[in-house]
Amino acid sequence: MTTRTKPAPLSGFPESLIFKYGVVPIEKRQDVWVIGMLEPENRQAIQEIYDALGKGFDIQKISRSEFQVLLKKTIPDLPFTPIAARNTRLGDLLVAKGVISKKELLQALEIQKESGGRLGQILISRGAINRLMLSEVLADQFWLPHINLRKEQVDPASAQRLDEETCRRLGCIPVRQYGQTLIIAITDPTQLSAVQTAIQKIHSGDIEFRVTSEFDIEWVSRAIFHEQYMKESIWGLFYRNPEESAYRTFLPSQVALIVLLIAAFAVGLVSHQYLTLLWTNIFISFIYLFITLFRFWIAIRGASRSLENQVTQEEIDTLEEADLPVYTILVPVFREKEVLPMLLESLTKMDYPQSKLDIKLLLEEVDTETRETAMSLKPPGNIEFVIIPDSQPRTKPKACNYGLISARGKYLVIFDAEDKPEPDQLKKVVCVFKKGTEKLICVQARLNYYNRNQNLLTRWFTSEYSNWFDMILPGLDRQNFPIPLGGTSNHFVTEKLRELGGWDPFNVTEDADLGIRMYKHRYQTTVVDSTTYEEANSKLWNWIRQRTRWIKGYMQTWLVDMRHPFKLLKELGLKGMLGFHLTIGGTPFLFIINPIFWLLTTLSFVLEWKMLANMFPPTIFLISSFNLLVGNFLFVYLNVISSFRRGYYELGKYALFSPIYWVLMSLAAWRAVWQLIFKPFYWEKTTHGLFKPDADVKN
Repeated sequence: MTTRTKPAPLSGFPESLIFKYGVVPIEKRQDVWVIGMLEPENRQAIQEIYDALGKGFDIQKISRSEFQVLLKKTIPDLPFTPIAARNTRLGDLLVAKGVISKKELLQALEIQKESGGRLGQILISRGAINRLMLSEVLADQFWLPHINLRKEQVDPASAQRLDEETCRRLGCIPVRQYGQTLIIAITDPTQLSAVQTAIQKIHSGDIEFRVTSEFDIEWVSRAIFHEQYMKESIWGLFYRNPEESAYRTFLPSQVALIVLLIAAFAVGLVSHQYLTLLWTNIFISFIYLFITLFRFWIAIRGASRSLENQVTQEEIDTLEEADLPVYTILVPVFREKEVLPMLLESLTKMDYPQSKLDIKLLLEEVDTETRETAMSLKPPGNIEFVIIPDSQPRTKPKACNYGLISARGKYLVIFDAEDKPEPDQLKKVVCVFKKGTEKLICVQARLNYYNRNQNLLTRWFTSEYSNWFDMILPGLDRQNFPIPLGGTSNHFVTEKLRELGGWDPFNVTEDADLGIRMYKHRYQTTVVDSTTYEEANSKLWNWIRQRTRWIKGYMQTWLVDMRHPFKLLKELGLKGMLGFHLTIGGTPFLFIINPIFWLLTTLSFVLEWKMLANMFPPTIFLISSFNLLVGNFLFVYLNVISSFRRGYYELGKYALFSPIYWVLMSLAAWRAVWQLIFKPFYWEKTTHGLFKPDADVKN
């Protein structure tokens, strides 16, 4: 900047002209003002200045940086509160510059009138402008210089003087320092006062502001604070409470206990074979019975339509869109380019002000194919591509943690790439949160499948999901048991989720783990009567890989929480502890133990083994017969009823053959046991996009 003489006092120079036309006094030579102007070619400004001063003046063209410096010297105590430097509104300025048409402005203003929000965000969400355009025009509106952080070099040492949480919260970042002046890039000129207050805590010299785009701030922040971001994404939960992390699958004490039990069983087989097998059988038979009765009772409790969290259309209609909060949607996408068009269509159909949706596509750094496909689709400006740096573990929860860091919404939801949520789901959840207490921090939507009739496997899968999400989870909700969340469509209070440490990146069923963790911390989860439709796995090996991961995650969760049983009992209470064991522990237990009992039953008929008959004294024989006949009938019955309750009447006959499906579950369960020992963090990727909507399939 060129050297200027000491500025004259403001006295006599109209302050209104400074903020209307971007003019500032430099000095006064006798009776002639020397003024700096950002736009000396503005004839209207010159005429008004002349009328105001009543005499001639000299004009010097100045840059925006010079304007900032001269303004601060002219009005030293001026707070950086936005006095709209131009009397031109943002919309009019966008039209005047040819960025948008008058028609686009009127449409955006109409939306703003109905749903509130900021005009710039509305235009971005409609695809009328991008964030770079908006930042350039905002810089013009507030007489501030613009900076493109993708092209300008940011000094890491300067940037790191301000902590990354403050940078995210205020939308700013220090760019560089020259002399005693620190350059700050900001996204929102209306926050200048707050930013200045934060900067003055770390810098006592002069400050110059530049306007940049939100995505530029995010991009630079992720580069500058890469190490902090990765530590938080991978180790955030471990640092907060290592006992809640699955980083260590087995504690030494757990390994010792397992080895001791196996050794005791082996010794018992050698010394007292009959008694050992008898008492093992009795123990397993009673556990099986308890799990069967519990699942049936919970399902019946959840079958009632008088759910506490049914949201009526009248309740939705009472919501004022202007009062709706910003909602973050995290969508982890990995090698799923086929489903991206459907995903973007579903997101744009959400019945929620698009300008208040903070949508983040979480794309893995190594997945260049999906990333290129996403960019080629040119989604609206409210959809941000967040690139997850490649590191281990490469899991969905790690990606979600990375997205959580920069989430702007009061509420946050996870959707999978192939999801089709009902359009009013977000509004329904807002209603549920409004009716709930401060302890309610999670709302789980129901999940089901849109390709249920693709083949036999998808029919079984749909019956199972209808039972789990329409009956089991609502039953757990009604009886206040811990709720293992589904992998998608769980809605959170964002700050509470951060407080809990987010998801465990080492747990391959991170949703179930988080559900139990919230219950331990005395937070509430509930189920809302809204459905998200997914793609059911239609390929057998793909299904087995997915189910292996789910069951392994349940076992991880059980092992993590059972590190300190008495502490867990205190945290969950007796009732919660019972529910935890019968759902988180009981689910894999049934799948693992089933093949053993099927084998024993077969041997009893084929070999007529006397010892086998002796293992089933009358009482145990009665319980085992109940488990085999009545228990299996109840599970089949629940699958049939849940399908009927969904209106999927054609699935009833296929649900009768569910025992075949259970054989597949047991196969996946034993794979999960093997992986738990040798590959505990291995994430078996599920392939989506196998179903073609135009296929000749009844849905």
